[in-house]
Amino acid sequence: MMNRFEGPGGKEARIRYLDGDFQVTSPGAFVRCAVTGESIPLDELKYWSVARQEPYVSATASLRREIEAHPELRSRR
Repeated sequence: MMNRFEGPGGKEARIRYLDGDFQVTSPGAFVRCAVTGESIPLDELKYWSVARQEPYVSATASLRREIEAHPELRSRR
């Protein structure tokens, strides 16, 4: 049985992340979360960083990466 990432369209896409949108630069069915490594189908991609050009599987993963990049965000003043 084939899963949703196998077959002709089952390769990883290359994406250019823009403000509020993204542009597919190399066709594929999914991208990988920069934090967890999980596959994200393009039709489910909602979170990314324009500055880092990275996709995230969830808001939690996005926040985790933001805190890694800016540790000063950890402290609540």
